[in-house]
Amino acid sequence: IGAGWARFMYGGSTGGWESMAAQIFYPDEYNGAWCACPDPIDFRAYTVVDLYKDKNAYRVDDSWKRTPRPGMRNYLGHVTATLEELNRLELVLGENSRSGQQWDIWEAVYSPAGADGYPKRIWDKRTGLIDRDVASYWRDNYDLSYILRRDWSKGLGKKLQGKLHIYVGEADNYYLNNAVYLVEQFLKSTNDPHYDGEMDYEPRAEHCWNGDHTRPNAISRLRYHQMFAPRIVQRILASAPSGGDVTSWRY
Repeated sequence: IGAGWARFMYGGSTGGWESMAAQIFYPDEYNGAWCACPDPIDFRAYTVVDLYKDKNAYRVDDSWKRTPRPGMRNYLGHVTATLEELNRLELVLGENSRSGQQWDIWEAVYSPAGADGYPKRIWDKRTGLIDRDVASYWRDNYDLSYILRRDWSKGLGKKLQGKLHIYVGEADNYYLNNAVYLVEQFLKSTNDPHYDGEMDYEPRAEHCWNGDHTRPNAISRLRYHQMFAPRIVQRILASAPSGGDVTSWRY
């Protein structure tokens, strides 16, 4: 475990994002990441918001109406909460990104500190107006898709070949599949080298589907160790350096 070729990660939801991020940020330190239903990995699809083009996170403006953006759905696509409702709840629970809920958590991780010491808002919590400067900071430092596209040909691609495995349900309750589609478009277009990883989906599967096509989420989410440990062993055997110990721990 003291060498990068023998270290691996897997996780779901935020753990899916963390696994993928750590693999990308420290490509020599890990030899594979199995990432289920990851938090947004492309901020052009920050669930249902394009942080770089959209002006307002809470609504789609038209010439004659304002349509609320959805925030949560079920497997049939029925919306159970809007994006504004979810964020308004967080504002009630705690100001300055302190609610402890999902949207505030992302700001706490991705945002630079403001003059008051708290994370800068990606958008105004009351109006939904997106802050372009904060979005640019997020893009350069935490938009995993952007970082892949920016650095793939600079040597990152060779260090990630065969290491990225991403799974998501096509009815993810929080629309996390939208970002995965964008990452897939890039990864499948790569050459020198081709990414040689895995992208997998399940129709109507909600959050947090992890690649198991035979069992419901309620069961498969309890089987991460059983599912991914054998795949990790296969990766070790296929990629271990000459002289690497691939026998003493197999019993």
